[in-house]
Amino acid sequence: MISVLKGTHDVILDEARKYSYIEELLVKVAELYNYKEFRTPIIESNELFVRGVGEGADIVRKEMYTFLDKGNRLISLRPEFTAGIIRSIVNNKLYAINDFPIKAFYVGPNFRYERPQQGRYRQFNQFGIECVGVDNFYRDVEVISLGYNALKLLGFNNIKLKINSLGDAESTKNYRIALNEFFKDKIDSMCDDCKDRFNKNILRILDCKVPSDIEIIKNAPKISDYLSENAKKEFEDVLKSLSDLNIDYEIDNNLVRGLDYYTGVVFEYQYTSSLNKNYGALGGGGHYSNLVKEIGGPDLEGVGLAFGIERLASVMNDDNLFDDLNQKLDIYIMPFEQKYYEKALKISNYLRLNGYSVDVCYENKGFSQMFKKAERRNALFALIFGENEIENKTFVLKNLKTTEQIVIKDNELLEKLDELFELNEDEHEHNN
Repeated sequence: MISVLKGTHDVILDEARKYSYIEELLVKVAELYNYKEFRTPIIESNELFVRGVGEGADIVRKEMYTFLDKGNRLISLRPEFTAGIIRSIVNNKLYAINDFPIKAFYVGPNFRYERPQQGRYRQFNQFGIECVGVDNFYRDVEVISLGYNALKLLGFNNIKLKINSLGDAESTKNYRIALNEFFKDKIDSMCDDCKDRFNKNILRILDCKVPSDIEIIKNAPKISDYLSENAKKEFEDVLKSLSDLNIDYEIDNNLVRGLDYYTGVVFEYQYTSSLNKNYGALGGGGHYSNLVKEIGGPDLEGVGLAFGIERLASVMNDDNLFDDLNQKLDIYIMPFEQKYYEKALKISNYLRLNGYSVDVCYENKGFSQMFKKAERRNALFALIFGENEIENKTFVLKNLKTTEQIVIKDNELLEKLDELFELNEDEHEHNN
């Protein structure tokens, strides 16, 4: 038997339906904010991620799947979406033919070579948005609110927004100097990753997860003390707007996110369950000032966010946040004998073309066995016919929930089904 590769998994049956539910809701929310779908390649030039994500980021340093193709080109599997979305905007010159901002959403797989653990895989799925051509802080607030509202619609109630500002170029320059001064006498006792980050991007040290290093980091200078007046004012404006939208937040001075292109506001959505279990970050994002220019476009700013679908599904399972997602079959067709299979085939095709989900029993089963098959398929109605029904040009339609059954003329089948399903929908809305 050939098994799936380490760090990957099959998403099938109920799990696949849950993923689709999450993705469909997130897409609907994005469309409410007038975002348009982008689908970029899974493989890209390695240079895109080195330049875009940053060679100091752990993703680029340790986690990318990179290889030489048959043309001797250095190719990487996509580890994150933002760089590819920006490349697409630049390649297609969307900045020249579209009003700003350019608003993109995406859904699909990414690949990172990291240690597999609960809810984290080497192939994982993401949903996210990018808003490019940002000209004021209200776009940052809009993106943050989109993510917050999407989580609320998925059923998350105890959401805490963690937020920080990395400031503008002046702020970051002064802060890097302060961090260098603080860590230079301590870096030898810190982990190898931090030693590498010290030389490549010192802000990455703040994201270290090694307990002994965290203790050192607690006493490091805070970015809030180095924000320029403009950066400080913009951050205050963002926080005020979030308060106006009744979005709770907590300022986290050590929040830098894991990607080198972030500048200005960065944020994460933290979640605590009804049982007071803290799940950590469900997703996050931030503002970027230089990414479009770095990838070859004009000097445009942007802001974006991303959610891991696996992460959301895992937490929603734990907290019972999924509604009844069992896929219901509208009609299960039950012909009495094999000689009626041809008629069953034609009826099923007709009903599917009119929007009904239909399955047919083409197996030689007894009556009770066919009903069990209908039950396993979660069917709402059984459509039954045999010799008498064929002669009288009728069908027996049985409601599998109430066990009520009626006889319908074959030329009135669609009309009666439409009537019954409309009635069922009305009852469902009334009960809810």
